[in-house]
Amino acid sequence: MNQRALDLFEKGFSCSQSVFAAYAPMFGIDEKTALKISSAFGGGMSRLAHVCGAVSGAFMIIGLKTGGEDKEQTYLLAREFVEQFKLLDGSIMCKDLLGCDISTSEGLQKARAENVFKTICPKYVKDSCNILEKILCL
Repeated sequence: MNQRALDLFEKGFSCSQSVFAAYAPMFGIDEKTALKISSAFGGGMSRLAHVCGAVSGAFMIIGLKTGGEDKEQTYLLAREFVEQFKLLDGSIMCKDLLGCDISTSEGLQKARAENVFKTICPKYVKDSCNILEKILCL
């Protein structure tokens, strides 16, 4: 699934879409629907530079795997995901990960000029997938 997520990202889908849509079919959600569901989470929640979309996409998969029946288990796994992501990448916040605040026109311009979406973001998509597969035994 890791490669599927990277392929989706390379096709122009956001970090959240790429992670969520790569795994959603395992839970009965077709890829087209998954891409729609996760479309507003990219860029740290609709380019607000908050929580990284790759993290949000992973959280939705954690919810599909464990949610609804055992809220505490869902929260525990989500926290474990965050701990592991922070160990690898230092933060879950988009603006920290990118080194600029894409919620501002200046920050977005800087991100585009430095090509961070192509050079930095694939690592976060890959890290999210690797962590998901580890903690959910996918």
